[in-house]
Amino acid sequence: MTKLFYSPGACSLGIHVLLEEIGAPYEAVLVNLKEGAQFKPEFVAVTAKSKVPALQRDDDSVLTEYPAIAYWLAASNPAAKLLPATTEGLTRALEATDYCVASLHMQGFSRMFRPTNFGPTESDGDAIKARGQQIFEKGLAWFEAKLATQDYVAGDYSFADSALFYVSFWWVARMGKELPPKVAAHYARMLARPAVQRALAAEGLA
Repeated sequence: MTKLFYSPGACSLGIHVLLEEIGAPYEAVLVNLKEGAQFKPEFVAVTAKSKVPALQRDDDSVLTEYPAIAYWLAASNPAAKLLPATTEGLTRALEATDYCVASLHMQGFSRMFRPTNFGPTESDGDAIKARGQQIFEKGLAWFEAKLATQDYVAGDYSFADSALFYVSFWWVARMGKELPPKVAAHYARMLARPAVQRALAAEGLA
């Protein structure tokens, strides 16, 4: 059976959503990042990267990195209709997913959550956090424009929407901040999806 290695509310939440959209049996295995479980031998044996999400497939091979896992799940489960039907749609879905993970998450939120990783002294913390917020807000503006004429980031609903959902969740639920109108409407649409509700409940976030 497929296994999702996750931490509640981490970026793995988006992959959890996709697995619920697909509806096939899977096992969710909690990795407590706060307690350092990602560095313990049991999880390092799964992935030496020591981070979530990680997806162990039926043949015991392991996939890591959010865009790769999301794409593979969508491509391997066509009935779920998570993979755009056109080359342009797929390209836009990959573009949006990578932007969420590589820029909004890794460059924006990482600065806000862990400023000491980006500066030599604690006194740099406020400036680093402010820069992280600027990066994230620039990303929100890009998605606001993208969603001006469509409900989902690649046109039809796709795996890319799970990535925008998890960073939006962080902005709202963790930071207590407001999303711009179109992104807020996307977030509301995501929260209304049964798969999202099940994933949130499973992670104790509902």
